[in-house]
Amino acid sequence: MAQTPLRYLETRPPAGTRTAGTLVLLHAFPLNARMWEPQRSLAATGWHVITPHLRAMDGGHGETPVKSFDDAAGDVVDLMDRLHIESAVIGGVSMGGYLAFALYRWAARYFAGMLLADTRPDADSPEAIEGRQRMLATLAEHGPPAIAEAMIPRLLGETTRRTRPDLVEEVRRLVVSNSPEAIEGALIALMTRPDSRPILSTIDCPVLIVVGEEDVVTPPAISRDMHRAIPRSSIVTIPGAGHLPSLEQPSLFNSALAQFLARL
Repeated sequence: MAQTPLRYLETRPPAGTRTAGTLVLLHAFPLNARMWEPQRSLAATGWHVITPHLRAMDGGHGETPVKSFDDAAGDVVDLMDRLHIESAVIGGVSMGGYLAFALYRWAARYFAGMLLADTRPDADSPEAIEGRQRMLATLAEHGPPAIAEAMIPRLLGETTRRTRPDLVEEVRRLVVSNSPEAIEGALIALMTRPDSRPILSTIDCPVLIVVGEEDVVTPPAISRDMHRAIPRSSIVTIPGAGHLPSLEQPSLFNSALAQFLARL
C-alpha cells in the first residue's frame, strides 16, 4: 500500500513580496511541526516556510510511523518533489538535525544551505540506546504524558523552566498530541541512526549551527566540534535557552537565522 503523502504546515510570503527561497524546518523529538510557529514570521522577509510532520506525529493516527531516518528522508524528498521545490535551506533542531544529515547523504542536490540546531552527528552510544529502551518501556506503560514529564527537564533550559511556565505547558501539549505509535517509531529511528561524522567534511553548502547555552542534551562543546568539522559553517550560541532555542528564545533564534539567510 502506498504511504500517505507527508503532512506539513506552510507559510508563504505576503502577496507582492519577492520570494527569497524555501526554508524547510524539521522538528525535534518528541514534538511535531507546530514547534516552528515562531519561525513562520520569516515569511515576511520573503521565505516560503515549510514544516513537515514526521510521519504519524501530531495525531496522525492511521499513518504508518516512520522507524528510520532514511525512510523519513524519503518522505521529505517526496514532499519537495510534489511541491516542485528543487532547492531549499533545510535543517532542524535535535532529531530534525539527524534527519537533515540523512537527507544530505541521499539528496545533497536539494540543499542551498543547512541549519543544525542543538543536534549532534554521532550515533547513539550504548548508554543512550539503553535510555531509549527505558523510554520505550515507559511509553508502553504510561503513554505520551509520561514521556513529556521525562523529557521537559531535558528539552527546556533552567531559565525557561523557571520563568516561562506557559512554554513548559505548550511543550507538554505538543508531546501529548502525538500517538504512542509515532513516539515509538521515532525512538527506534533515533537509536538505530548511523554515525554522520564521516560526512561533515563533505558538506558543501553554507551551514548555520545554533546551540542553546543551557543545553544539557547536546552541550555547546558538541556544536563547536561540528563547526570545526564543517568547512562552510558558522555558529551562534543562544543565551537563556536549552535544547529548544527556537521556542525558548525565538527572537534571538530568528535573528541568527535571518542573518544567515540574508547571506545566501
